[in-house]
Parts: sequence; C-alpha cells; structure tokens
Amino acid sequence: MRVPLSWLREYVDLPATETGRDVQAKLVSAGLEVETVEQLGAGLKGPLVVGQVRAIEELEGFKKPIRFCHVDVGEANGTGELQEIVCGARNFAVGDKVVVVLPGAVLPGDFAIAARKTYGKTSHGMICSADELGMGDWGSPRTESGGGTHGIIVLPPQYEVGTDAIELLELVDEVLDIAVTPDRGYCLSMRGIARETAIAYGLPLRDPALIDVPGPNAHGYPVEIADPFGCDRFTARTVAGLDPEARTPIWMARRIQKAGMRPVSLTVDITNYVMLELGQPLHAYDRSQVRGPIGVRRARAGETLKTLDGQQRKLDAEDLVITDERGPIGLAGVMGGAETEIADHGAELGTTEVLVEAAHFDQITIARASRRHKLASEASRRFERGVDPEAASAAAQRTVDLLVLLAGGTADAGVTEVIAPSAPRTVTMPAGHPDRVAGVAYGRETVVRRLQQVGCDVYGQDELIVTVPSWRPDLTAPNDLAEEVIRLEGYENLPSTLPRPPAGRGLTERQRFHRRVGRALAGHGYVEALSYPFIGTDAFDALGLADDDPARRVVRLVNPLSDEEPALRTTLLPGLLAALRRNEGRGSHDLALFETGLVFHPRAESVVPERLPVAQRPEDSRLDELNAALPEQPRHLAVVLAGARERSGWWGKGRPADWADAVEAARTAAAEAGADLVVRKGAYGPWHPGRCAELVAFVDGAERVIGHAGELHPRVIKALGLPARACATELDLDALERAGAGAVQAPRISNYPVATQDVALVVPADVPAAEVESALREGAGELLESLRLFDVYTGDQLAEGHKSLAYALRFRAADRTLTVEEATAARDAAVALAAEHTGAVLRGV
Repeated sequence: MRVPLSWLREYVDLPATETGRDVQAKLVSAGLEVETVEQLGAGLKGPLVVGQVRAIEELEGFKKPIRFCHVDVGEANGTGELQEIVCGARNFAVGDKVVVVLPGAVLPGDFAIAARKTYGKTSHGMICSADELGMGDWGSPRTESGGGTHGIIVLPPQYEVGTDAIELLELVDEVLDIAVTPDRGYCLSMRGIARETAIAYGLPLRDPALIDVPGPNAHGYPVEIADPFGCDRFTARTVAGLDPEARTPIWMARRIQKAGMRPVSLTVDITNYVMLELGQPLHAYDRSQVRGPIGVRRARAGETLKTLDGQQRKLDAEDLVITDERGPIGLAGVMGGAETEIADHGAELGTTEVLVEAAHFDQITIARASRRHKLASEASRRFERGVDPEAASAAAQRTVDLLVLLAGGTADAGVTEVIAPSAPRTVTMPAGHPDRVAGVAYGRETVVRRLQQVGCDVYGQDELIVTVPSWRPDLTAPNDLAEEVIRLEGYENLPSTLPRPPAGRGLTERQRFHRRVGRALAGHGYVEALSYPFIGTDAFDALGLADDDPARRVVRLVNPLSDEEPALRTTLLPGLLAALRRNEGRGSHDLALFETGLVFHPRAESVVPERLPVAQRPEDSRLDELNAALPEQPRHLAVVLAGARERSGWWGKGRPADWADAVEAARTAAAEAGADLVVRKGAYGPWHPGRCAELVAFVDGAERVIGHAGELHPRVIKALGLPARACATELDLDALERAGAGAVQAPRISNYPVATQDVALVVPADVPAAEVESALREGAGELLESLRLFDVYTGDQLAEGHKSLAYALRFRAADRTLTVEEATAARDAAVALAAEHTGAVLRGV
C-alpha cells in the first residue's frame, strides 16, 4: 500500500515538522512493515508554471516534426513577454494551457534548464510531459491533464497563466510504501493507515467513513442474494444525469497515481479513489446495460463471462458471480464484466447513468476465485484479506457524493441494502493474559486502553469481554488481542531474556546424525543448497521415470502456490538439479551441491481428523490418529556434481567429476552412520544404465535398496539443460541411519605392525566387485583390518568375458605380531570363499 503523506495529513493532524521518515519510524514501531519512503519531486526547482500557447510555427527540413511555440507565461519570466520554446510533441494546439519550465529551473534527475539553440532557433525553456516531471503513468485522456505518460500535459482552461505548476500538480510529496501482511487487510486503505498513525502519535482520527448515510428504502434498485454466505451485504445506489465529458480533477488523479494506480476515467477513478480511501472495493455498472434485478449466486455449469480485461472465462461452480436476467455480468469481488462496462467515448456514447455496487464477500471464496482464474485485482487483494462490512454503505454514499460533485449527476432517492443477520464478534480474555504472553506487567488499565484504541469495546474486570471492531476480522482469540497490546506498547520495550533449557536436553541422535552427514560432505567440498518441496508432473517426465514408478504417486496440495507445481516432492533431485542449472548458467561451472530434506509419499488410506484444540495437549490416541493421516515423510540425501572435481595447477592435472565421486558421497554418508553400504550395478530412472550404482544396506533385518548413484542419462541432461556428464546421488537417509551401528566409534590405534597381502582374482565380467569383496571379508575372518580394490583389468591376457580384480588385504591382531603363515592362511581362506561364492580364480594359477 502506497500512502502519500499529504493525503495522510487530511485525516491526522501530524506536526508540520514530521517527515515521511518520522512517520515510518512510528509505524514500524507499531508493527507495520514500511519498506521505503519515496521522495517525490526530490531536487525539483522552479520556475515551473502554467502557460498558454499563443502561436505555433512548424519548422521544416528535419527528420521529425519540430514546432517553434510562443507561450504566454504571465509575469513568471520577469518580462511578461511571450516565451519562445522549441518542442517536438504534437498533442497540443494554439490556445491550450500547458506546463512550462523556464531557464534556471531543475527537473527531477538533476536536469538543469537553460536557454539553448536547437533546430536553428533558441528555446527558452521546455513544454513538459508527465515523464519529464517524474509523474509516472498518469494523465489519461479522460483526466484534466489529458495527454498520457509521454505526451505534453494539457491542462483545462480554468487555470490561470503563471500559476505555480509544482503546487498545482502536487509534484513534491513523500510516499510511504507499506508491505501489508495478510492479517492486516484494513491497512490497504488510507483509513486504516490513518488509524494506525493516529494511535502511534496519540492524535485524534478524522474517520472518512463517518458520513451521513440514508437508510434503505423500497425505491432502490432490486437486488436478490441467493448465497448469503458468499455475500452477506450488498448496497446499491444509482446516479443519473452524468456529464460524459467530465474529467477527473488533477488532485484526485494525482492521489490515485501516487497510491500506485492509473487514472482511467472519472467514474472509474472515483470508485478507485473511494476504495483507496475507505478500503471498500466498489464497482460501477452502466445502468443502461443492466437488464433486470441484480443477483448474487454461484456460477452454473457451462456459464462463461467476458471480464473487463477482454478475456472470456469459463466459470467454476464455486465462483460467486453478479448477474442480471441475462446471466453473469461480473466475477464477484474480482472483476466486472465487459457487457456493463462504463463507456467513456464522448457525449453520444458515454455512460450517463451509473449503478454503484458496494458489497461484502466471503474472503476464501474470493481468494480461490482469484487464484483459479489467475486474475488478481485491487478488489480481490482486499476482499481476500478482509474488508470492513460496515463500511459498504458509507463507501457507496461517498461514491455518490463525488459523482454528483464532479460529474454533475443526480443521486436517485432509492437506497438498496441487503444484509444477512449477524452478531458482533466477541472474545473473552483474562485481563492479565497480555502480561503473561509478553512477560511484562502492563496492567488492566493499559490493556483496556490499547484495545479501545484499535476499536474494541471492552467490558468486565478480571475477565474481559471484548467486542471486536468490524474492520478487524483477524482478531479471533485472546492471543490476537494480546498481540495488539504488545505491538502498541512497543516490541522494542519487551525485555530480553535468554531461555533456560532444562538439563539433559539437546539434539536427538537423529539430528546429530544429519549434522554429521552435512559436515562430512562440506568437508569433501560440497555446498548445501535448499529447494522448495513442491513438484510438478513434468519433472518426472524429465527424469525419465516409468509411468508406474512409485515416485509418481504424489500428495497433491488443495491450494498450491503455483499451478505448475501442485504436489509435494517424492525426490530431491528436481530442485537440486534446478539449482545446478541456475549456477551453471551464471558462470559457476565446477559444482558439488547437496541437500537433505523430507520427501512425501501418500498413504493408501488417510482420514483427516477434526481440528485439535490448542488450549491443552490432545490425548495420545488423537495425536496418533492425526499422524496416521499424514503422508510418509522420510528424509533423503541428494548430491549433484558437474565440472571439475579436482582442478589442475602446478601440482598436476585435474580431473572431472564422474560416477565414482557420486558413489563416494554415498559412502561418506554411510561412514557417518556406521553402516555397511553395498554398491552394485543398477539401472533406474534418471541415471545412465551403464554408469548407475545401486546402493544396498541391511535395514531392519533385511537387505534393501536405499538409493542410487552415478552419471545422469544423456536424455535427462538434455531435458533439464544440465552440463554434460553431470552426476547425482539420492538415498534414503533415515533408512541409512537404521542400517548403521548407532554412534560411530573412533578407530583404535594398534601397537602391532600390519601384514599386507595382495591378491588378483579373475571373475566373470558380470560378477559385481561388491560380491567378491563381501566373500573376501567373510573368508578372511577377524584378522582382516581393511580391504581395498586397487586395480581392475580387462584385456588380451584374460579369457573373453572375464576381468581381473586386484585387492590389498591388511591383517593385524590386537594382541600380537602376526606371522607370515597366519597372514597367508587368512588370505587363502578369503580367496577360497570368494572362489566358492563367485567362481573367482587366482590370476596366474
């Protein structure tokens, strides 16, 4: 919400010395997010005046049309003579009033104005456009300053020559840009911000909604509400005899523009102005185009609506629509329909009779409709955050008054108000509740005073009965009221106290394991990256997953942030690979990223229980019921690599990252879990079938595949726009933890020497090295300290279809020095078992 300080002063008598920065500090202290204070007209210096074009000489012989103008600026130039100005614009004529900047002035952007010779003439100043004055996108042909953003500002004839244009156009001002949070919908209006400002300064508020409003009568325009839940209040007023040639006055157009909207035409500008002023969205219909009574109902199957943006929209059964006897003429609370649009094309075609709508719609209904149709508007933005239902009649009256004043209309005596019965909302709260929440002794008097300042009626002594104001739908519980007291007393006044955790508390073993894994990977050169847990079905296609792959079974969100990612992820790879692609595109080519995070798998059947109370801890049985309704959420680890794994330098050649690095990342995580990880050949989804490792661990008493690692498939790399030969790993971190031995034991340093024995075994090419290694470990027994594969050979010296695997076996005893005979016997036992299980033969035998 953009708040011009000059407009804010209309409702609160701020001290003349208060600047926008001062007001910003006060509002921030009251809990509002004032992001910036924009200084309009900074550096602007006159003379800048109203002038009248007396003569125009067309200059020829140039690439573009050039005009030499003689402009009357009164006594502003000190002589009273006509000012000679060269100008290239064409949207003004002799007799028009324009804005003239004279030599000696400075325009925004430190643009100094001086007399200068151009196109063979000397120009003594400039005739200004809105852009040159820093006014932005304003000045529609239907405003007093018609001319548009880039054209010359043409003023109406009533302004005197020589009038100061800086004051006339309100060029110098300060605008506060406030980020309004979803619970503060009332702050999307000058009325709401003025109330907060008045409270912050302790000054009275001139409430613009406190105006005389006539009561409803039987002569108003007929309105029929079929859905009182979706629309609990509807006010309709009619104004006839409007002058279709009436223009939006400069003061109104400037306020609308400073608030971030674009002036359009007088009728539309008045509805926008009142919305900005009171926070109540309004809509104006061309009365001559409305057929029969106005209705409010849900859309029916097959109905469509052409909205004001020119789009033909297929309506949903949940959409709330405004209708006449023909069908829908507006999407309630979002955007009106094109059939009843206000026309502004001149006296013959312009709208002369207007039907004004001021209604109150259900927040959720409007929010869903806006998102469903991808149609966000200023009206929907306010309705979905909560609009004051009591302001509808005042907003309609304010609109009628302005139409009568500025467009010469006549207000119809009929007033329609359809209101669904409702009772004031009350909240019961102990008087000392804010004290307990904040840890500060405010006292009952302060609590009552602060609640009354925000508009609440408070009764009672120790137990307060608080009637919530109509403009604060967010105040529903004692904690909401406590927050109001605390923020108005000042968050900065809360004492700083450190929490005192009870002894024996700290990280769980699971949390410690996750941290160990992260630190270990960071120590190996990986950088942690976090991604959003949302995914779309296109990601599974890009990863090359089969149609029946379990990863395609997703938990869909009822209200997703993006329609392109409507589900919760079942794999970490899409988000991490997207991070890899972004970094690659920004010049980082040697990348090693990792992420640990939850993935989500739907249960076969789940029933969401009723909402649990927050006043006390629910019973364990109810918590179990709630947990059973949630999707399974295991924690995964994913790693992606691209570019060089070891860089070249004076120390030697580097090497690119390959599938072995992806496998080693999995082994690093397994080492932190104290788990035995078996790596064998695999084939799955996004990985290259010839360079994919299957990661196997013994989990909960059974062998289980917990992940995959290796080089990504070329098709996946092409589909996702990844660097060539990119590699990745993903594994189930929770399963890996269960496969581990718990806390990792520090290695024991022996006093006795190690005995090393090397063996080279020939096995069929399709036998995994992991199977050979497992047999060697089992056969070697307790004396084996470590086993390492240091060479793989295939060539002419071996039979076709075979390979040679060379291992280094290290033997050591805890209580003695091993003899050669003991080490050899252990080696022979290992080879014998490998031969029995895999058909291995000692090379050279």
